Amino acid sequence: MPTSTPVGASAPAAGRRVTPTGRLILDHTAPRDVWLDARRQGLGSSDVAKVLNLTGFGTPQQVFHDKLGHLPHDDDFSEPAHFGILFEDPLARDWARRNRTVVEPIGIIASETDPWQMCTLDRLCTECPLDRSVRSLCALEVKTRNAFVAKLWKQGPPDDVLAQVLWQILVTGLDHIHVVCLIGGNDYRQYTVRREDHIKLVAYINAEASRLWHEHILPRREPALTGQEAPDALIELYGRLHPDRSGVTVMDRDGDALDAMTEYVEAVTKEREAKKEKALAKAKLLASLGNAQAALFQDRPFFSIEQSSKETPDLARLREEFPEAYRACVEDKTHDRIAIPQYVRKEFAA
Repeated sequence: MPTSTPVGASAPAAGRRVTPTGRLILDHTAPRDVWLDARRQGLGSSDVAKVLNLTGFGTPQQVFHDKLGHLPHDDDFSEPAHFGILFEDPLARDWARRNRTVVEPIGIIASETDPWQMCTLDRLCTECPLDRSVRSLCALEVKTRNAFVAKLWKQGPPDDVLAQVLWQILVTGLDHIHVVCLIGGNDYRQYTVRREDHIKLVAYINAEASRLWHEHILPRREPALTGQEAPDALIELYGRLHPDRSGVTVMDRDGDALDAMTEYVEAVTKEREAKKEKALAKAKLLASLGNAQAALFQDRPFFSIEQSSKETPDLARLREEFPEAYRACVEDKTHDRIAIPQYVRKEFAA
């Protein structure tokens, strides 16, 4: 059952114009539950990367079910999301200090011509630092990232952030938006994304988002899987949609499940064979070493055998000798697995 107002219900009333083509429909001070409900009345900038399959954390199918209210609002913030929110204001203030201007939080903005096109600007800037001869509007997107993805920011914002910012430009009518990112806690980066540099990409993003909204979300027809989606995100999605499975369904001979079963059985076989081939190759390398610990090829290091260790708890001993610690520290987590009868495996094997 929907847990909040799904798409198709009354959209927030159009408010005052705050950008060339955008109206403020919800102030940044609105309660979080109202905020989350309002976001379901359209596609926001945080949805765009999922629509385009640019992130491993969401898919078009997830956006579809979320907008229709099939999923509960996700209030379980991860650590990165928590610190992203925590550092948003000081980062925005630091960007403003470095660029000698002033920024302010704004809220949810919707397009005047297509109200389903929505975005949340982190900050609005009424005096762009790029040209102080005129008082012009711009906006600021604030990000925090870990050091492992620093190389993705070398030439500018990565694809998922670029798509998000271009959607904000589309909705608001601004000709550019600034991006500031703090990487690894101490690596400050700032960029400017301009509409004129991405005309074709803006059109493509608009077309893909419009297709999902008008051809799937409004008619309530789930988008088909294309193979471009992040599989882990899909598995998590269907687990959230159906947490209490029961009963039996009859598969259609012409349905997608038969093809999927063939693909699954083949993948399991390849995975098993790959592990065997890897182990055999390892054995051959060990044999070629003889009693040596390392090998050279053309006077350069080729490979070596290095000792590694991994702490492995003795759960049986822990349960027997320290039962209270066992109960406090050991959690029996369940997970779903595909159980396939042997005759099915044989029938669908390549």
